[in-house]
Amino acid sequence: MTPGLRITWLGHASAVLDLDGARVLTDPLLRRHAGLLRRLGVTPRAASWEDPDAVLVSHLHHDHAELGSLRLVRDAPVLSAPANAAWLRRRGIPGSHGLPPGRWWQAPGSEVRVRTTRAVHGERPMPHRPNAATGFLVSGPSATVWFAGDTGPFPEMADLAAEAGRPIDVALVPVGGWGPRLSGGHLGPVEAARACALAGASFAMPIHWGTLHAPAGRRLPPGWMERAGAAFAVALERTAPGCTALVLQPGEAVEVPVAH
Repeated sequence: MTPGLRITWLGHASAVLDLDGARVLTDPLLRRHAGLLRRLGVTPRAASWEDPDAVLVSHLHHDHAELGSLRLVRDAPVLSAPANAAWLRRRGIPGSHGLPPGRWWQAPGSEVRVRTTRAVHGERPMPHRPNAATGFLVSGPSATVWFAGDTGPFPEMADLAAEAGRPIDVALVPVGGWGPRLSGGHLGPVEAARACALAGASFAMPIHWGTLHAPAGRRLPPGWMERAGAAFAVALERTAPGCTALVLQPGEAVEVPVAH
């Protein structure tokens, strides 16, 4: 087992956590586009995400549960809320496992464990897909990561360390969207910084920004896609000065200096 934590951001809510010899992939968007939404930048290289030990699906919106991408990793366990997992199995994702609240799942041959945690994201219900939304805690000997999924703020963010049984080392928090205005059930840069302060995270990586836009996005204010990451870093320095921002571009990776 190789100890430590390396995070690769693939864009939007897709990240690869290489933690203590296990590879965990979040909300995989591995193809060029997500339905009508267009990707800015290159398609993720297969070498950066292939052979995951677990795939996490926070909810079933099309930019988080892109079926074509999930079929590319069909041999891996796909963890989601029970209603989501049942729907995914019916759509040809046979490795989908429903993870009830409070129950840990352990990666085979590894000390890395995964459990769901709360998310508040009910403003855009889908009539043909379940609307369950969760975040996740991913914990190994070297570090614990909170992947928030899509969520609005909620006070129980202060309880995440207690749920994990250890401090939160890294928070992956959404800070934007695929338009310059966010609907309810999302975090902007300032709210995301407050969430990291509540969670007591040591490091924080902004996700869910700078990647996807609607075709009409070309008529929106120039530069709107690139602003959220830098704005989050400024807000984090003001709101949670003990937390270090890890602002990446899609395809970039960082070795997180956690205690082993």
